[in-house]
Amino acid sequence: MANFLRVGGRRRCGKIADVRLSVFWTLMNDEFEAGYATSLARDHTVLTLGGRTVDEALEAGIPAREVWDAICDEMDVPAERRFGKEPERLRRRP
Repeated sequence: MANFLRVGGRRRCGKIADVRLSVFWTLMNDEFEAGYATSLARDHTVLTLGGRTVDEALEAGIPAREVWDAICDEMDVPAERRFGKEPERLRRRP
């Protein structure tokens, strides 16, 4: 059975992208709270994403990591909070 994720109000199926998107949405929900994260992703355009919303950027194939970095820059998320509540699990490995 395939795993489905919600992206921009639509269900998407995938394998490798599932992990990246699930981590992305965990970070969004942790930082902005679930209700606001959804609204922010749907409605707020980000200049560094080509004037796209988060949902549009993800649908256009922009990697979730790039989208997360862009929204953090746009919303002035401090560096210490960019890895979420479980930072060791999410940090890039050298």
